[in-house]
Amino acid sequence: MSRKMIAEWERQSAVLLALPRKNGDWSPYIDEILEFYDSLIAAIKRFERVVLICEDDEAIKRFEGDRVVCAKLRTNDTWARDFGAIAIEDEGKTAFLDFEFNGWGLKFAANYDNQINAGLNALGFFGGAKLIKTGWILEGGSVESDGAGTIMTTENCLFAPNRNANWTKADFEERFRRDLGAKRVLWLKNGRLENDDTDAHIDTLARFCDPNTIAFVGCDDDKDSHYKTLKAMKDEILAFKKTDGTPYRFIELPMCDPIYYEGERLPATYANFLIINDAVIAPIYGVKSDEKALLALKTAFANREIIALNASVAARQHGSIHCLSMQLPASIDS
Repeated sequence: MSRKMIAEWERQSAVLLALPRKNGDWSPYIDEILEFYDSLIAAIKRFERVVLICEDDEAIKRFEGDRVVCAKLRTNDTWARDFGAIAIEDEGKTAFLDFEFNGWGLKFAANYDNQINAGLNALGFFGGAKLIKTGWILEGGSVESDGAGTIMTTENCLFAPNRNANWTKADFEERFRRDLGAKRVLWLKNGRLENDDTDAHIDTLARFCDPNTIAFVGCDDDKDSHYKTLKAMKDEILAFKKTDGTPYRFIELPMCDPIYYEGERLPATYANFLIINDAVIAPIYGVKSDEKALLALKTAFANREIIALNASVAARQHGSIHCLSMQLPASIDS
C-alpha cells in the first residue's frame, strides 16, 4: 500500500474553519474573536476558498459568499486542526483519515466535534474522496509531515493520559506507517509551553516549512520558565537529519515575549503559522518579539507572502492560527 500524509505546502482547495459560538468559551470576548475571524477569512480568501462551520443561520448569512462556503454543523469549539480530517494520498488518490477526537485526553467536551468529519463528508465537502475511520485518537496539531514519509511529533503529547492507553513508541510508529504512510518518525522528548492544553502539540514548537527546512521555537532568556526545556528541544532538533543523512536547514523562531490574560501567561507561539497557497499567515501578539519572528518566517518562506495577524485574542483560549484551521488539498476539486 502506497500512502503519504499530504504536506501543508502542497496546493490547497480551501481552509476549514469553525466559527466560535456565542454561548461557548469565547462568549466573554465574542465580538473580538469574530473580528479576528473577519481578518483571518479575508486573508485566506485572497488565495483560496474558506469552508466555515457555523451553527446558525445568522452566522451563515453574515459570512457566506465571496469564496466562503458555510457548513451548518453543531460544534463544541473551534479547533479545526485537531478534529479536522487529515488528508492523505492513497494509491495516487486523495483520501481523508477520520481520527477519534476526545478533547485532548478528556479535558474538554468533544462529542459534537468528533462527528464533524462525518457531517462534512455527508454534505459533500470532501469532494467524493474517501473518508476512512482509523479507530484511534490523534489530533492534527500533534503531527507534522514533510510530504515524503517523515512525521515529526512529541512524546509529551502522544504518551499523555486518556488518549491511546499504554501504547508504546513502536505501537505509534506502526500506526503511522499503516495510516499515514510514514517511513520514519522524528520524536521530540523536550519542549512545552506554559498553560498549553494540548500536552505539547508539535505545531506549537516545531514545523516543517518544506522538505528541507524545520522552523522551531527557541528561548535565549535563561530567566524564562521555558528556557531549559526549549534549549533541550533545540539540541534534539539540531541533531535531526534528512533521509539522505544531510542536515536540515534550521530556522529559529523567538519565544514570544510574555503576554497575559487575567493574570495567566498565555501559550503564545510563532510556530503556529498557517501555510496556504502562495502565502503564510503568521500570528503576532503585539509585543517586541513579533518583529524578529516575522523576519525569521520571511527567511523560511522567501517565495511566499507573509501575512501577519494579531492572534492575541485567540491565545486567550490557548491556541492560535494553525490550531484554528485545517487545509483541504486541491486534489478534491479535480
